[in-house]
Amino acid sequence: MIRIVIAEDQQMLLGALASLLNLETDMEVTGQAANGEESLQLVKEQDPDVCIMDIEMPVKNGLDAAMELKNHPCKVIVLTTFARTGYFERARKAGVNGYLLKDSPSEDLPSSIRSIMNGRRVYAPELIDMAYEEQNPLTEREVQIIQLIADGKTTKEISDTLFIKTGTVRNYVSVILDKLEVNNRIEAISKFREKGWFK
Repeated sequence: MIRIVIAEDQQMLLGALASLLNLETDMEVTGQAANGEESLQLVKEQDPDVCIMDIEMPVKNGLDAAMELKNHPCKVIVLTTFARTGYFERARKAGVNGYLLKDSPSEDLPSSIRSIMNGRRVYAPELIDMAYEEQNPLTEREVQIIQLIADGKTTKEISDTLFIKTGTVRNYVSVILDKLEVNNRIEAISKFREKGWFK
């Protein structure tokens, strides 16, 4: 019997997923969590075979929780609405065994779980295409700067934080806007967030 914990903050969907998987003769949902923190607790207590994890959840998101389970024998499957390259990159860094989209046919989930239990990784095909098409164009330093901009820091505060001149910060910002093909800082933050590239 494949023992499964599900983490999903939408109660109706959480119940539906549990019912769907409990209909499978070789699967049993042993725990249901409303956020990443609860899912970690359940994995610790129940030692399931698989943890299915939404990404955008309160308290702790699914990618952070997946990262904490990286060295745990429990297999992690991300099940999300978001086909974003940044999320997919982070999920792969966390070592997840599957990344599936919620609009996939319902029979895909149990068959993916079985494949993963047999040692395979299962990624939604559109994500693999996107990952090859679109990489985060910013350098590590540029990512640091856009993160500080998103935190509401001024040019002066960024220069103080990173020990660089304000003119250098302005140069970086200008390069960031060019690379992201946007006109201002707000658009840059919005596009960077939309792609799921914030750490």
